[in-house]
Amino acid sequence: MKKDLTLLIMAAGMGSRFGGLKQIEPVGPNGEFLIDYSIYDAIKAGFNKVVFIIKEENYEIFKNTIGKRVERQNIKVEYVFQKITDIPSEFQDMTDREKPWGTGHAILAAKDVIHENFAVINADDFYGRDGYMVLANYLNNLEKHEKEEFAIVGYNVCNTLTENGAVKRGVCEERDGYLTNLVESSVERIDGKIVAKPLDGRDAFTVSDDTPVSMNLLGFTPALFPILEKKLKVFLEKNRNDYQKCEFLIPDVLFEAIEENTANVKVLTTTAKWYGVTYREDKENVVASLKKMVDDGIYPNDLWK
Repeated sequence: MKKDLTLLIMAAGMGSRFGGLKQIEPVGPNGEFLIDYSIYDAIKAGFNKVVFIIKEENYEIFKNTIGKRVERQNIKVEYVFQKITDIPSEFQDMTDREKPWGTGHAILAAKDVIHENFAVINADDFYGRDGYMVLANYLNNLEKHEKEEFAIVGYNVCNTLTENGAVKRGVCEERDGYLTNLVESSVERIDGKIVAKPLDGRDAFTVSDDTPVSMNLLGFTPALFPILEKKLKVFLEKNRNDYQKCEFLIPDVLFEAIEENTANVKVLTTTAKWYGVTYREDKENVVASLKKMVDDGIYPNDLWK
């Protein structure tokens, strides 16, 4: 049975390596953004609500571009703002930082507008329709278990690389289809081999082309929000004396839940290919790839017409 499904889009960050607000960089034949294709694919997969996590100062530009286009598809659209001050009152003395608190905090900003199973994506990544189909099928058929049941869509690492430099990927380790470890790494192909350099400074290692990696296409139930609220307090207390650069990240929350035996994280596999503009030089390839998909009939020429 199909359920109401929400697509939660993390769009509060600025693209520092790309040099601007890359979420609204035109890449389609009629000026479409990567977000347009994400939402189009999600709607095809059965998602019927979209929530944008944005900075408040970017509200008008989002609403007047992508927001208007989506609303015309009879899809409910909501906007939530990630604010540095949106933390418990006992930690308000820690709000004099410039950088947002991280992906876990961003998702928590949507707790009052999401009451159904939902997917989380980055605004500036193209995930491919199969990724949404796989995740929608999982969320539609999710049953109540003793533990909380969440999911991560694992992409073959070879389908997520760019020729223009290293990319950040979460290298997945799994057992019986469930996540056991996620090594946040800088990944690139060097001399024909795919090399992952863990961001925590551990030794680099090679991976095969079909090694699953996380692209932040995640699936949750609303049970995630109480977990995030509880863990955010623990995180802030732990970092009270060094809070300027620390980040409350969703992978860390998931692993704590796995270690505490309160949640399972299913690794869903997809053959979809990722596209993104990690570097400005990537744009030409993304534009050409989208044009080919339009020419092949995967997408209409005018996406929202």
